[in-house]
Amino acid sequence: MKAIVVTDRAAGTTGMKLVERPGPDAARLAGLEGANYGDVIVEVHASGFTGNELEWPSTWIDRVGRDRTPSIPGHELAGVVTALGYGTTGLSVGQRVFGLTDWTRDGTLAEYVVVEARNLAPLPGDVDFTVGAGVAMSGLTAWQGLFEHGRLRAGQSVLVHGAAGVVGSMATQLAREDGAHVIGTGRAAHRQTALDFGAHEFVDLDNAALEDVGGVDLVFDVFGGDLQRRSAGLVRAGGTLVTVTGPPEARPADGLAIDFVVMSVPAQLSEIAQRVRDGRLRTNIGTVATLDDAVAALNPTERIPGKTIIRVRP
Repeated sequence: MKAIVVTDRAAGTTGMKLVERPGPDAARLAGLEGANYGDVIVEVHASGFTGNELEWPSTWIDRVGRDRTPSIPGHELAGVVTALGYGTTGLSVGQRVFGLTDWTRDGTLAEYVVVEARNLAPLPGDVDFTVGAGVAMSGLTAWQGLFEHGRLRAGQSVLVHGAAGVVGSMATQLAREDGAHVIGTGRAAHRQTALDFGAHEFVDLDNAALEDVGGVDLVFDVFGGDLQRRSAGLVRAGGTLVTVTGPPEARPADGLAIDFVVMSVPAQLSEIAQRVRDGRLRTNIGTVATLDDAVAALNPTERIPGKTIIRVRP
């Protein structure tokens, strides 16, 4: 099969290469040589890539710390199940699925990938594979940050940093639909995009004082650093700062600060897919490229807004 591989951590995305690799062995998956319980083989139709995943230790080592290069990056996918592993239930051969793969196993920038069935949800036939791959990581991150960790409820207020970005736009849409008052942030050029995705207000971080926002019930942070520290002071008593940037660098005076790693939860994926079908949730996709052109697409000469999706199959 064709696959993108990385071997040099220091090279980043410029070290990506398109190669031929052996595809997953369906016979082994079925248990003849002992595979992981509950795995499936998925023919990848579309794949996403998270910009900083080459900085994650899990890209380079397996669960017990052994080097696993050359490794295949990418953990967001939409595709079709082609084989079931021993003990797999809930999915069937030929079924359209989407979700996230395990961090410490080869990823989705390839024609086939082995995935734990518990990490996948059915992808409705009227949702394009490109869309499925485009909402898997960003949709789950926004959902879990807002509702699981942030405990957001209707009538509350949420400050969404990077509201025009890939994750921030998902958080903005989900929070607004849930009845929250959404204050988005970003650069001046991002104002209209953030408002189009549903932000009630927008703070231009280059020209406006963040502290003028006043108190909010929840801060959804994707930047960390000084902006996170300043944002902690905006959280009302009993509120929460949720971040995806690692251990919190600041905490609200009378609230919680929580960091989390997104997990693939099929029930949440199904909720996200239903919102896409209903037109209540829009993707934020900027570039769609083929697997043959993936290395160039993931190393653009100029920044293109939105998520890059690799369309592995036409």
